Amino acid sequence: MAEQIIVSLIDDLDGSEANETVDFALDGVTYQIDLSEENAGELRDALALYIEHARRAGRRKRATSRSSAAASSARSTSSDRELNQEIRVWARDNGFEISERGRIPTEVIDSFNAKK
Repeated sequence: MAEQIIVSLIDDLDGSEANETVDFALDGVTYQIDLSEENAGELRDALALYIEHARRAGRRKRATSRSSAAASSARSTSSDRELNQEIRVWARDNGFEISERGRIPTEVIDSFNAKK
């Protein structure tokens, strides 16, 4: 038996079909709202004056699918582990005290990178 699941976004303001989920933050709280193209435009227009005079506080997060994020994480984890192990060996050989696990101090990483 086959099953088909259809997910659709509903505009949180008026119940019409939504085209996107809009993220915004105010007073340290991040919000998400599903909006139609028209309502998303109205929100952006309403905030435009404030955005024009504001400064950015952080990086924008890239949207990724779960499968591509998991695959990317799996690829980088293996190479990260190998690099971390290489840094730890180099650090011990060069007089740094470093644990077998945990965060590698920035000064050790900087020194390792400077040798290249």
